[in-house]
Amino acid sequence: MAMPDVTLRGLLEAGVHFGHHTRRWNPRMAPYIFGVRNQVHILDLQQTVPLMDRALRAVRDIVAGGGRVLFVGTKKAAADYVAEAATRCGQYYVNHRWLGGMLTNWKTIQGSIKRLKQMDEQLSGNTTGLTKKEVLMLTREKEKLDRALGGIREMGGLPDIIFVIDTIKEKLAIEEANKLGIPVVAVCDSNADPQGVAFPIPGNDDAIRAINLYCDMIAAAVFDGISAELSASGMDVGAQADLPSEVLPDDSGLPGAGAVPEALGGAEVADVPVLEGAVQSSVGAGLDTETLEQMVQNNRDDGNNAG
Repeated sequence: MAMPDVTLRGLLEAGVHFGHHTRRWNPRMAPYIFGVRNQVHILDLQQTVPLMDRALRAVRDIVAGGGRVLFVGTKKAAADYVAEAATRCGQYYVNHRWLGGMLTNWKTIQGSIKRLKQMDEQLSGNTTGLTKKEVLMLTREKEKLDRALGGIREMGGLPDIIFVIDTIKEKLAIEEANKLGIPVVAVCDSNADPQGVAFPIPGNDDAIRAINLYCDMIAAAVFDGISAELSASGMDVGAQADLPSEVLPDDSGLPGAGAVPEALGGAEVADVPVLEGAVQSSVGAGLDTETLEQMVQNNRDDGNNAG
């Protein structure tokens, strides 16, 4: 998969250029602000395009080197999109609440993840010996841990780069990443503080279309990095795809090309009412509809040519 193409038109259509009201702004974002319209700051997309491209390439290079990406977006507007994008590209996410020490106190977090996996096994297996109240309390504890840690339960270690939607809401995550030297890619609105962000992306962090665009682009960069990693290891990427098995038609179920059924009294095969009915009966016999429809069309063509 190729790197995503960042264009001004795409950013404009997603509303990336809309900032906050002029009363709500951070002076550190002044270099990225184009102007003011109706008392709303307009972000400079001519800077956003190259900065986003730089961030995407950073993500791609880290994944190509075998690194892990952590998506962070706990605000309500971003939670679902962050989880979907991270899951789609095989990475990790935090979309419910950032627990203090999730990176800096990783050893304790690993213990909680281990506890979550144990509860999963216990609840999915035999709960004999537990009362209904104990099962209910265990289920509630498991759901609580799953909301907080479900997206990182298979991460196995600290991420190599994190992607953040809202720098204000995820301030703690950025601080922990900075302490550990983990690079941060973050969307910075007009009220954000870009300090501590290695790869800032000036843009709207509230609009759903903009958030969806960011997540899709980061996911595409991850896919490109995975492809580069497989290519570098000498693996044939195309050979990894599971090709569907070809369904061969059974000649005994259908009359041959150009055959005229006796019941039609020598009518032209172009009408082929028998073949139309054969499609219905043969689908249940294991043949897919698309293959049968193609066979019907071929018989019609052969019959017309024979006539």
